[in-house]
Amino acid sequence: MAAQTEQVLQNLEVLLSAAGKSLADVVKVNVYLTDMKGFAEMNEVYARHFVAPYPARTTVAVAALPLGAALEIEMIVG
Repeated sequence: MAAQTEQVLQNLEVLLSAAGKSLADVVKVNVYLTDMKGFAEMNEVYARHFVAPYPARTTVAVAALPLGAALEIEMIVG
């Protein structure tokens, strides 16, 4: 879970940068996990990428994600 979370957040940071934004501009995050047992591990990596005040976040357990991914992260930027 940690490795996938790190990769997803790095990918999103690249996309944000290309749009002239950063994680500091994120106002809402939706996290989709295929196994909630990975929440603590995901949260540890997540906390290293964001600083207080953290954006609002929703975490949802899902049955499956495309390509066998363990998580998916969606961000809304202000």
